[in-house]
Amino acid sequence: MWRGLLPKGTTCLLQVAAQSSLHQRHVSSQCFRLVTCRFLHKLREKSCIPRHRSPYFFLSHNLIRNYKKDAKSTVEFPLSPITVTDIKQYLRSKDIPFHDGYSCLHIPSIFIDALTRKDSFSLFIDKTTGQFLCKDTLVEGSWEDLQDCLEVMQKDEQDSLSPHVLLGYPESLEEQEEREREQREVREIWSSSMPFAELHEEEAQLIKTMFQITKISNATLKKFGVRLFKPTKSLVFPWFGGPDSSLKGIKLLSAQWIDAEKVTYNEATVPKCNSYFNLFGLALVSRMDSEVVVTGSELDTLAVSQGTGLPSVALPRGVSCLPPALLPYLEQFKRVTLWLGGDIRSWEASKIFSRKLGLRRCTLVRPGEFQPCPLEALSQGKNLSRIVKASIPAAHKSIVSFKQLREDVFGELMNTDQVAGVKWTRFPELNRILKGHRKGELTVFTGPTGSGKTTFISELALDLCMQGVNTLWGSFEINNVRLAKIMLTQFAMQRLEENLEQYDFWADKFEELPLYFMTFHGQQNIKTVLDTMQHAVYLYDINHVIIDNLQFMMGQENLSVDKFAVQDHIIGVFRKFATNSSCHVTLIIHPRKEEDDRELQTASIFGSAKASQEADNVLILQEKKLVTCPGRRSLQVTKNRFDGDVGIFPLDFIKSSLTFSTLIKGKHKLRKVAAKLENEEEFQGNEVTLKKDEGKKEKPTKTAKASQVVKSPANGNEKSK
Repeated sequence: MWRGLLPKGTTCLLQVAAQSSLHQRHVSSQCFRLVTCRFLHKLREKSCIPRHRSPYFFLSHNLIRNYKKDAKSTVEFPLSPITVTDIKQYLRSKDIPFHDGYSCLHIPSIFIDALTRKDSFSLFIDKTTGQFLCKDTLVEGSWEDLQDCLEVMQKDEQDSLSPHVLLGYPESLEEQEEREREQREVREIWSSSMPFAELHEEEAQLIKTMFQITKISNATLKKFGVRLFKPTKSLVFPWFGGPDSSLKGIKLLSAQWIDAEKVTYNEATVPKCNSYFNLFGLALVSRMDSEVVVTGSELDTLAVSQGTGLPSVALPRGVSCLPPALLPYLEQFKRVTLWLGGDIRSWEASKIFSRKLGLRRCTLVRPGEFQPCPLEALSQGKNLSRIVKASIPAAHKSIVSFKQLREDVFGELMNTDQVAGVKWTRFPELNRILKGHRKGELTVFTGPTGSGKTTFISELALDLCMQGVNTLWGSFEINNVRLAKIMLTQFAMQRLEENLEQYDFWADKFEELPLYFMTFHGQQNIKTVLDTMQHAVYLYDINHVIIDNLQFMMGQENLSVDKFAVQDHIIGVFRKFATNSSCHVTLIIHPRKEEDDRELQTASIFGSAKASQEADNVLILQEKKLVTCPGRRSLQVTKNRFDGDVGIFPLDFIKSSLTFSTLIKGKHKLRKVAAKLENEEEFQGNEVTLKKDEGKKEKPTKTAKASQVVKSPANGNEKSK
């Protein structure tokens, strides 16, 4: 009866025993005291907000309940933030020995008999979040869960606790059916797949050619358990885990040739990616191994293992994320080499992941012409062992010379398109001005009240999120349900109110996006928001944070302080966060009140000049309120620190899908002007007309400048690209 009274999220949802024993197990007195202690502790909190547990949190292989990341996954900072100093002080107060590891503290497991565990430090406590994992029993939980267990042990004078002491919530019928369906699908696909040794030699060679793994031997494929699923011609990578090393999931990899030389890979996992935590290759790692090579794909792991003989594991989500729940499994290694790929994005991910793993033990393989991704290096006959040995330390001094920066500079010069960032697919005109979306930058976005700032920036962020940019939304102006509804409509490109039968189809696809929401609404304190952002960056490797808007964080500050000084402080905090976290922050700021017939300028941003000074990019959504025809809205870039290009282009709002798009009319006009450039006299005539409109004299030197001027709406004061 008392279980139904508990707030959701108050106990760890972990169980190592069989699922069928859940409803038959009697509640022990220890268990009752543990949960009662937690319940009373929660009631004493100022606000009893349920803790939404991350999907990354549940790495164990036998869960009572699998949380499903829905279309509006929320991110909350723990009610009582914990530090590593607090954890150490508490452990010392309980006379519990611990080892200070790279990313975790190691203590003897309290879920194993004292005589059995001896000197085994098999319980790992995350230094950042306090979450723990016992590798021997696969019991895991929060720092509060561990504290409660230790208090119960001390009160009852016990040396250990049963792994079953942490109660879980029973699965709903729908969740149970979903889990059983996934496990059935895993078994069917695995049993239908064929080892490469059983394929005909010609067929096996054809498949290897398709996936560009001709250099990978059948022995290596057999060693890692890789199979072929013939119906879809996909490679099958197994996930073995748990005390019995049973099959927990699979990843299907298909290959598609774009041209004669380039191939793209498509992945599908069962269970879904938000519940798939397979460090591929971990089952082959010995307890005595002290060195490991971490790669971004399973094929690269095969290449490293064959080419170097070193232990190698592949991250389940590639370079997009390193879930903290995987860190305990990498604690045993004294040297971790990150070789995530051969492009700039992989290099940036390597530097970010090394912070989680511990800088002093990590080395990075710098991508370049002579150091491509492992699979490509093996195909080219390169010495992979030499490349691994030549990896550079992740830690660096505060002062460096050009010698240390030389290779980084060369890499940026050689990969200018990748350095420019992720390109937008829905806003090609923005790509021509900003060149792309880059990490570590601060973008200030403004526009008149009611012009559609939130609607536009949600589509801008959705475009990037659909390309794999991990996104965190902080919407203080409208609630998350309404924001998710807007983004889902933009994602489906239609009004789902009129097509409710398609809702589940689009919601399932939308659910797979790396998109998260803060649960704040209304005025918030900047420290609380910043702590939540840092928490999300650690858990989900967030690349893009949207704050809507700045004014909602100013009301919680000291009223006796000048409001402009408060705003400058907040902007400085976001600037520092973007740089230190290598995360792009988009900050929406309301403008000053202007006349309806006047266009906004950079100086129109509310507050002092610090906002535009600190920002790398300044975007203004212009609106002609006295005009009702198409093209009354336009996007103006007034600052671009990356390469200095600025400009403006018209937008057309499509109400049925809540999306913005570049006007077709503007594109047609662009083509006409480009065609006239073949005749120099016509070009000069056009330029004279433009000079009259602009009221200033400019020298037409490039075709691109003329086209940008034509695309610009009536804006006589703005310099065009």
